[in-house]
Amino acid sequence: MAYDVARVRGLIPALGDGWIHLDAPSGMQPPEEVVSAVSCALRLPRAVPGGPFAASRRALDVEDAARRAVADLVGADPAGVVLGPGPEVLLRRLADAVTDSLVLGDELVVSRLDDDANHVPWVRAAHRRGASVRWAEIDIETGELPSWQFDELLGRTTRIVALTAASAQIGVRTDVRDIAERTRRCGALLVVDLSAVAPFGPVDLDELGADVVALDAAAWGGPQVGALVFRTPGLLDRLASCSLDPAARGPHRLEVGPHPGPLLAGLVASIDHLAGLDDSVTGTRRHRLRVSMAALEDHQQRLLHELLVDLRRIDVTVLGAVRYRVPLLSLTLPVKAADVADHLAARGICAFADPGDRGVLAHLGTAAIGGAVRVGLAHYTSRAETGILVSALSELT
Repeated sequence: MAYDVARVRGLIPALGDGWIHLDAPSGMQPPEEVVSAVSCALRLPRAVPGGPFAASRRALDVEDAARRAVADLVGADPAGVVLGPGPEVLLRRLADAVTDSLVLGDELVVSRLDDDANHVPWVRAAHRRGASVRWAEIDIETGELPSWQFDELLGRTTRIVALTAASAQIGVRTDVRDIAERTRRCGALLVVDLSAVAPFGPVDLDELGADVVALDAAAWGGPQVGALVFRTPGLLDRLASCSLDPAARGPHRLEVGPHPGPLLAGLVASIDHLAGLDDSVTGTRRHRLRVSMAALEDHQQRLLHELLVDLRRIDVTVLGAVRYRVPLLSLTLPVKAADVADHLAARGICAFADPGDRGVLAHLGTAAIGGAVRVGLAHYTSRAETGILVSALSELT
C-alpha cells in the first residue's frame, strides 16, 4: 500500500497550530499516543523497580518494555539495550567506560562528519589516557566520508572507531557496512550514531555490522530519551561501570539512577507508532517496524527527490551529495541564513539558521557565506508543504 501521509498527520496533535514544521533536524513532533502514554504514566503512583508492591512492579515492567521496544527497532537482544537521558550523555558514558582500558600508544578513529556528541567524548577520553586520535576526513565537494581512507587509518593499535550513519547537518550517509568490515579485520570496536538514520528507514544491527549504536527517540517523535544498543550484550560486563551500584550487571552498568518511567512509557509508544505507520501490516512488532519503515523510506525518498529538483530550479544550493542521503538538508542562498529563517517564519514555516561555525558545515566553509538554513522532512511532511517551502525560497533568489 502507498504511504498514507494524511492519516499519519491526523495522529500528530501539534500540527494543529497551523505552522509547517520542517524543523525535523531538531526532533519530530510527537504523535498523540506518545503524549497520552506520558500523561497517563504521570497520573499513576510513582515508584522505582525493586519493591514487592504494584507500583514498583509496574516501573520494572515499563523498563523491560522499553528495552524490548528498542531492541525490536534495530533487531537486537533486549539484554544489550542501555537506556538513558539522550545520546549525548550515553555516548559520553560509553567513551569513559570503553577507554578506561586504553594505554599509551593505542589509537581511536573519529570522523569529521559527526556532530560533537560522537567525537568530543572520544577525543577527551583519549587525551586523558594518553591515546592518539586519528580523523577520517570528508570529501569537501560531496560532504561524504570515503570508506577507502579507513585502510590507512586503521591498524594493529586501533581500539575504537566512532562514526555517524548520517550527518544530521547535511544528511549525507556513511557506508557503515563497508567500514564495519574494515574495522572488524583490525579487531577494533565500532560505535555508530544512528540518531539521523533510525527515524527514516528500517535498521538491522547485524546487517549494519556495528558493535554499539546510539539512538535518539526525540528524532522520530519520541520523548527526550536515548539508548545504546550492544550487538553482543556480554560486552557490557567487560566495560568499566559508571553505576552507583557496585554489583550492577549488563545494561545497568552504564545507567545512573532510576529511569523516568513516564518517558520510558512514551518511548515504547513512539516505537509502536513507527510500527503502525503502515496500518495494513500485521505480525510481530519487529516485522511491522521493518515493513512500515520501508514504506516510510520509499515515500520520503520520492518526496525528497521532488524537493531537490524544485530547489535546483530556483538556484538554491543543497550542501552535500544528493544520491545517498536522509531527508535532512542544509541550504544556502544569496541571503544570510538568519534572514532566510526569518523570511520563512513570516510565511509560517519552521526552519533553523545555522551559523556554520561547527561540525561539517564549518569544514565546508559555510560560515564565510552567512551560514546555512537547515530543514528536514518528517513522517508527516506533505508534498504541499515542500511546495510552500520552495515558493517561499524562490522569493529570495
